[in-house]
Amino acid sequence: MNGSVAETLAGVGPRLRQARARRGITLSELAETTGISTSTLSRLESGQRKASLELLLPISQAHRIPLEELIGAPEVGDPRVRLTPRTHNGRTVVPLTRQPGGLQSWKVIIPPERGEPRLRSHEGYEWLFVLAGSMRLIVGDKDIVMGSGEVAEFDTRHPHWFGSANDQPVEILSLFGGQGERFHVRAAPRRAATSDG
Repeated sequence: MNGSVAETLAGVGPRLRQARARRGITLSELAETTGISTSTLSRLESGQRKASLELLLPISQAHRIPLEELIGAPEVGDPRVRLTPRTHNGRTVVPLTRQPGGLQSWKVIIPPERGEPRLRSHEGYEWLFVLAGSMRLIVGDKDIVMGSGEVAEFDTRHPHWFGSANDQPVEILSLFGGQGERFHVRAAPRRAATSDG
């Protein structure tokens, strides 16, 4: 058996126990909900019994969590983007791309910040779209306020900073090319050239 499959299977019991503990229910209560005996549930949680689909489906339904989360299945061929927010310098950052290098995209929620903006510069090119709220953007000697639906792009080698323009959070979409990649926005399809001139 492949090592990652064995690891996944070995983790099923502890995940079952954690799911039950999060709900704060006993084995007896889970047995009553699922129709699976208390001893079978206990053996599943301790790893003494292998999990099967006919046992896991009722448990998954009882806990109201997806089966793949319950068993910790590795992601394979799933086209859904699983957004995992992170906090960085007080800002909530949700990566929208997974591949390393190339163009990167994020949704960023920036709370109001106190103090003077600290400008920074680095290699790359950034494109910002304001989703909600007001954003203050400083690039070099330009200091502007942008509202919902507005877009800015700039070379990140110029000293820059962006954040909330007032005492409300701002939500933005950020596209960044670390190698200076630029973004091309086309408002309408190009018309085909006609031969009648």
